Amino acid sequence: MVGGGVAGLTTAVLLAESGRRVRVWTREPAERTTSAVAGGLWWPYRIEPEPLAGAWALESLGVYEELAERPGETGVRLVDGVHHGSRLEELGAWAARVPGLRAVAGGLAARLPVIDMPVHLAWLRARLVAAGGAVEVRAVTDLAAVPAPVVINCTGLGARSLVPDPAVRPVRGQLVVVENPGVTGWFTAVDHSSAVSTYFIPQPGRLLLGGTAEEDDWALEPDPATAAAIVARCAAVRPEIAGARVLAHRVGLRPAREAVRLERRPLPDGRVLVHNYGHGGAGVTVAWGCARETAELATPPT
Repeated sequence: MVGGGVAGLTTAVLLAESGRRVRVWTREPAERTTSAVAGGLWWPYRIEPEPLAGAWALESLGVYEELAERPGETGVRLVDGVHHGSRLEELGAWAARVPGLRAVAGGLAARLPVIDMPVHLAWLRARLVAAGGAVEVRAVTDLAAVPAPVVINCTGLGARSLVPDPAVRPVRGQLVVVENPGVTGWFTAVDHSSAVSTYFIPQPGRLLLGGTAEEDDWALEPDPATAAAIVARCAAVRPEIAGARVLAHRVGLRPAREAVRLERRPLPDGRVLVHNYGHGGAGVTVAWGCARETAELATPPT
């Protein structure tokens, strides 16, 4: 397994718990991956193709609803909120199967999983180790050189150079982390044609404010003007956010692609390579559905 973000660790857990011998090689520890920066709200955002993404997301939703019974351990909670400006008829068929998703004044309301990503990634790693797997911080420059009968590529944006696959492109997301002034529900107002959006997501001990979707932007340093605009947009919805103390600034590069690449390919020596990358802004949303399909592709037919 190459890649230690949420896609890689979730896939590794499924494989290890099915009895496979699994070792994850990751360029960076989980807490430094793009997954760790994610807002953590379950919702199929900036991911294609929608029919497949919707099915993967629904499968993952079922898992997260179970994990939310142990929030302190798994980092998963069910939280009420509103997608402002969204309409059911604009969404795919998957939306009709989201429990409690309903039209309200100005948008759609639902009680959805919110995942505290640092906690969840640590829990996934511990679950993998408990199942006999291992994680090693080790850079990979050639997938074919990984000494395993089945090599699984969950490298996200890294697949652009590693595969290589120029179809994988960054979509830059910037967040501001503030002390929570008492906000209990999440809120999003997203225009998919715009590079800016407005959302806030309550996490334990903090509130995440966003955001941006800047295509083909590789800049990892937070921009102060962008941060100020994010706070202003969120404060226009909830005025108490304006005075919240800033705790941190975060930037992550979403691995965008015209379609998720989830496929099995032969290596020159007869071994197997399975790709699972290109999840855009919905890596955690589809993690379990994609992991299950990847595990099936990685299992030789009987």
